[in-house]
Amino acid sequence: MRIYLIRHPKPEVAPDICYGSSDLTVSGQEQAAVLAALLPQLHALPLNTPIFSSPLLRCATLARQLALARGDSAPAPQFDARLAEMDFGSWEMRAWETIARGDIDAWAANLTGYRPGGGESVLQVAARVHAFYADLARTPFECAIVICHAGTIRLSLAAQSTRSFEDIACAAAGTPHKIAYGALCILDLPAVLVANQGSTSCNAHLSISCENVHPVPLNDQS
Repeated sequence: MRIYLIRHPKPEVAPDICYGSSDLTVSGQEQAAVLAALLPQLHALPLNTPIFSSPLLRCATLARQLALARGDSAPAPQFDARLAEMDFGSWEMRAWETIARGDIDAWAANLTGYRPGGGESVLQVAARVHAFYADLARTPFECAIVICHAGTIRLSLAAQSTRSFEDIACAAAGTPHKIAYGALCILDLPAVLVANQGSTSCNAHLSISCENVHPVPLNDQS
């Protein structure tokens, strides 16, 4: 199954703020620019290609707009909490400089198991993202559009070449952040996940666009 991963547009938030599960808005101008750039690239996909999205506003708004722009035959987006960004607990919406150095060091020492701010660990996020794709692989579609976050996209890409949750989490947490706002990336689900493939055609091949942004482990911030 081929997945067309889209990162949400740039949200309205001050620089150097830690955020993940916080529900942030996106300006109308930013939404329009990202949508205009995506539509020509997605034009060749079948109109019945399903759209899955994180329920957070910065993804959900784009998902709804994309479904409307693709026409009456396009399905409404489906929102799945397993695609949401990592929950940073009490770190959410705090300036990075206000978070204790000891807490940052504790996370650096255990990238996959530590729970920043008492929120989620990278391993926990990897498990729910993997569960989403396992369910998606059981659908009859050969392709799908998934709108989500930098952290969940990194875990998705890591899952192409690794098997265990631990390996996926470690690979994603140790990889510099290179996914731009509004970027489109392509992945093929590993054969181990693919099941019940149907006859819906998806022959389009879209270009990968993953540009450099600020490296913060599994965080949505750039």
